[in-house]
Amino acid sequence: QPQPDQHMALLSLAPSCLGLATPLRAAPPLASSRAAAVSMDYSKEELATALNPVVGYFDPLGLATADFWSQGNEATWGWLRHAEIKHGRVAMFAFVGYIAQYNGLHFGFPLSLPESPSYAAGLTPPEQWDALPLLAKAQIFTFIGFLEFWSELGMETHYMKGGRPGDYPDFPKAGVIPVTPVKVFNLYDPFGFAGKRSEEQKAKGLLAEINNGRAAMIGIMAFLAEQKIPGSVPWGPHLKPYAGEVMAPFMS
Repeated sequence: QPQPDQHMALLSLAPSCLGLATPLRAAPPLASSRAAAVSMDYSKEELATALNPVVGYFDPLGLATADFWSQGNEATWGWLRHAEIKHGRVAMFAFVGYIAQYNGLHFGFPLSLPESPSYAAGLTPPEQWDALPLLAKAQIFTFIGFLEFWSELGMETHYMKGGRPGDYPDFPKAGVIPVTPVKVFNLYDPFGFAGKRSEEQKAKGLLAEINNGRAAMIGIMAFLAEQKIPGSVPWGPHLKPYAGEVMAPFMS
């Protein structure tokens, strides 16, 4: 099973967009007048080096200098950063959830009606997903769709227009829209703890979040690859083979 250092070595080779610079140099300060990783103040090279001082800036596909949809490079850079942070967060949830469910941890109440399939002991995470009825899957995707909808339309300044990548807007006050009959806590910082941290602490925290997200993206795909093709992951765990299709979530 890979050791943490091996995971970090692997993730350094697979940044989704942040490329990393040929010259090796000491990492720049983690925070300046504003939080470096929280804002757009870092240059691409400085951010990449802060995230991984060993590899530095590495962008063979030229994504960091691209112009998607003719919106300009700054908009593209904001979109890429936001996409990586968001995918990293989802992957961290998936990675931890996979480990918990694979080891038999689950909710203590049914996730579907009595006449429909529910949790069954011994099923691996992808098999458990296949066992869920179609309506249960549809509810999950509907909720995800709402979170995506609000993340795009609820922010004051969009991440492609100078806003902070990775920021998730507060929900409106109770009664403003029908889906919030009561006040809904902020998903990222429901109790306001993060807001009390210093700018330097926020910068360090987001750098850690990006790196952990990269490791989690590799980790969850490694789990699925090992289940689908046993032995495909070097130093990986031996998992129960999966006969279904992980890339066809509604097929079963």
